[in-house]
Amino acid sequence: MLQCIFLLSESGEVMVEKQMTGHRVDRSICTWFWDHLLSLSLSQSQSQPEGGHIAQISQVLTSPTHYLFQLYRHGIIFLACTQLELPPLMPIEFLSRVADILSDYLGGLNEDIIKDNFVIVYQILDEMMDNGFPLTTEPNVLKEMVTPPNIVSKVFTAVTGKASPTVGPTLPEAAASCVPWRTTHPKNTTNEVYVNLVEHLHACVNREGNLRRCEVYGEIQVNSSLPGFPDLTLSFANPSLLNDVRFHPCVRFRPWELSQFLSFVPPDGNFKLMSYRVKGLKKIPIYVKPQLTSDSGNCRISALVGVKNDPGKTIDSIMVQFQLPPGITSADLTSNHGTVDILADKTCRWSIGQIPKDKLPCLSGNLVLEPGMERLHVAPIFQVKFKIMGVALSGLQIDKLEVKTPAANPYKGFRAQTQAGDYEFRS
Repeated sequence: MLQCIFLLSESGEVMVEKQMTGHRVDRSICTWFWDHLLSLSLSQSQSQPEGGHIAQISQVLTSPTHYLFQLYRHGIIFLACTQLELPPLMPIEFLSRVADILSDYLGGLNEDIIKDNFVIVYQILDEMMDNGFPLTTEPNVLKEMVTPPNIVSKVFTAVTGKASPTVGPTLPEAAASCVPWRTTHPKNTTNEVYVNLVEHLHACVNREGNLRRCEVYGEIQVNSSLPGFPDLTLSFANPSLLNDVRFHPCVRFRPWELSQFLSFVPPDGNFKLMSYRVKGLKKIPIYVKPQLTSDSGNCRISALVGVKNDPGKTIDSIMVQFQLPPGITSADLTSNHGTVDILADKTCRWSIGQIPKDKLPCLSGNLVLEPGMERLHVAPIFQVKFKIMGVALSGLQIDKLEVKTPAANPYKGFRAQTQAGDYEFRS
């Protein structure tokens, strides 16, 4: 049971405070949380907690009075508090659900959007929890209870100075249905269902060029526009690849446990059917060969990028970036393909695009060290971002999707794509 949820900005400001139970949680718990972040930042020679640093700390913390669960998303810290011991996945998953729904409702998620839509945020939190327990977490049903903001409501608020009425007068029929994730009478002009396979490849290569970690985190995203209450069955050609699967509430667990296929009545519109992990991959599609030599106050750096295992599809939007190590006063970097930018936070961003067929992209240049430094003591970590359309590098294959009702066959096939997650090369 969660007692309170806070929404904090990156500067530590409490933007939203939602008390869930009769026992009030004092706002001083946010001060303790921020002091904890600050102490971790100072230990890494940072004056203030940064977004990347916040995202990397433990999502479960123990204060002298409460258990804290935190989630960092798009510059917003979602902080839940309780004095009772809970399975940690429940509050973390709920906070993730809150972030997804707010982003869907408000068309994005950042500090300004939250401040411009306080009323909507509080109304959504009211409907999503009841006395500290998750209640309604499906966007389809929530949008019948709380109307998403639109141009008319914004004009009404600007003219009258009052918030326009957004709460529906009656409880949606789906709230009392055996399938609360689906609206009772969906209005669809099409009879279609699409399946998207989206995977994020996480890999780490050490300075000797050995692959130390390679695994895939994937999601199966469905866009359903089917009338009535369709019953769907999705099967895989190689389900044994999957580990750590997590399902949408619409999935019946028994068929998966017995025969490794998914049986479900889908929500209307876009939703995440399941997520999974595939471990123990041995191949990566892109390699980076960095070289650094430093002496006499100067450091020479070069990096070569190429395709190691051709995935059979064009690799789009390749970008390599690294943080300039401490002690660097200036950098002069050029490349034979793409553009090189050095940002204000000393991040070097090399935008390559597609790798040309006639040459390998190469970055080279000099890094000038601070006076008194003879050589570089900390080597940079090269992080790669890319996207491959039409390929699932895990090897997972969807066998078929059967729609039992209606009788027509509305299945439009599936699309796959692979993106880079934590994909880094040590130098």
